[in-house]
Amino acid sequence: MKTSQIAAHLSLFIGALATGHAWAQERTGAPALALGDSVVFGYITQAGHEYVNAANFIGAPEYIGPRLHLDTVNASCPGETTGSFLSAAAPDNGCREFRAAFPLHVSYGGTQMDFAVRFLRQHPATRLVSIGLGANDLFLLQTGCEADPNPSACIQAGLPMVLAEAATNLGNILADLRGTGYDGTIIVSNYYSPDYSDANETAITGALNQVLGRTAAAFGASIADVFSAFRAAVATPALGGKTCNSGLLNVNPELQSACDVHPSQSGQRLIAQTVMAAYFRSGGHTND
Repeated sequence: MKTSQIAAHLSLFIGALATGHAWAQERTGAPALALGDSVVFGYITQAGHEYVNAANFIGAPEYIGPRLHLDTVNASCPGETTGSFLSAAAPDNGCREFRAAFPLHVSYGGTQMDFAVRFLRQHPATRLVSIGLGANDLFLLQTGCEADPNPSACIQAGLPMVLAEAATNLGNILADLRGTGYDGTIIVSNYYSPDYSDANETAITGALNQVLGRTAAAFGASIADVFSAFRAAVATPALGGKTCNSGLLNVNPELQSACDVHPSQSGQRLIAQTVMAAYFRSGGHTND
């Protein structure tokens, strides 16, 4: 997020934030709580004035809620890491900067973990908690290795520690969610590869997904296998494993022949379908 963009929109922040808070108070049905990062938020890179209204960004939770007849409460924050989700002192990848300038889908003070705990205690009828976290942990590692003479070797050397920290953090998140007394369905989404034809990038994503899967299972949570869903969608000879060419990712606004790492609306709908499939496999049902 550029400083000039932030300064230009600060005057609109309070009004947009208040609107988001009022909208959250009007919910009356059984909730579905969505937690996570920019993928969950529905983030679009370089969206300009659209950032002043979170309703401009549609993530998978906004598709899931209506299909399950649940009220979506999307507390995600673009740039959230597994560490910053838990602690205001932990490194993030832009979440705090975004929150300081623009509204989230719902407004809250403190960390996303603080909000989730308060929410579940106040809303015991919550049917679904979905979580998408971990990619920004990898992005911070990548950024930290950019100045290294051998970035690839730097990433490989730092990867085990980053994955171990992500596992610990996710375990603490799931333990805290269960500690509220919530015993309903928790779905942890793993990550797609931005390019399945890139063996190294896909392997790193796969390593993160293994950690997410093991940690989720240890706390009675289910995995939404987004990695496999996207891989199947790009497996045709015409696409050659290139996620960008499938239309599942947003087009890069600066280079139209390339893609951003964030899902397009087609990608968000595929994520939503994958989360709902995991929800039904876990014994969940629609709120009819």
